[in-house]
Amino acid sequence: MVKQSIFGRIAQLAKANVNAIIDSAEDPQLMLDQMVRDYTDNIAEAESAVAQTIGNLRLLQEDHAEDVQTAADWGNKALAASRKADEFRASGSTADAEKFDNLAKVAIQRQLQSEGEARTVEPTIASQEEIVEKLKSGLQAMKYKRQELVSKRDELIARAKSAQAQSQVQDAIKSIDIMDPTSEVSRFEEKIRHEEARVRGASELAASSLDAQFESLEDLGEQTEIEARLAALKSGGQAALGSGS
Repeated sequence: MVKQSIFGRIAQLAKANVNAIIDSAEDPQLMLDQMVRDYTDNIAEAESAVAQTIGNLRLLQEDHAEDVQTAADWGNKALAASRKADEFRASGSTADAEKFDNLAKVAIQRQLQSEGEARTVEPTIASQEEIVEKLKSGLQAMKYKRQELVSKRDELIARAKSAQAQSQVQDAIKSIDIMDPTSEVSRFEEKIRHEEARVRGASELAASSLDAQFESLEDLGEQTEIEARLAALKSGGQAALGSGS
């Protein structure tokens, strides 16, 4: 009953459709992790059951081989006793001949008994051999399915990480689009241009103020000349004016 239960579980797990299970799971990665654990536990249990079944089969095979060998040994003893009886009978010793014939009969009876025991166990051995082969095949299928699950889980994790990385890149791109650094540079450049214009304006203003100062100096010099000439006229008349020229 236990072996049949293990065999049924092996068959069920081996036939599991991994993709269908993933599609129906709310969290495929968690589902796969749990399935890998379940497969690992069931494989360990199945291996123990298969090992026990194989061990029992080997015991049956050993007992069968022993029965076959025992039957052969009794057959050899029956043959030896029968030949001895023939020798005594040929020599005229009927009593001894009958004695060894009786021993041969006993040996043949034991031979038949051992052969019967060997035949009785042969169907069981054949059945167990078939079960062992199915268990081995199912166990191998389970191991293959487990490896498939591990590969699927690893692939899923890798794809999830890749999708997350792509999402982060897309978010970063959106952030760049929202706060375009080139627009910030443009604003900064415009601010500098305004500052440069202000400096040029201040420079022009300073230059015009300096020109006005020089012009005032020239006006002052002319006024001084006029005053000097007027003073000369008053003090010396035309001669002073002419010498001044």
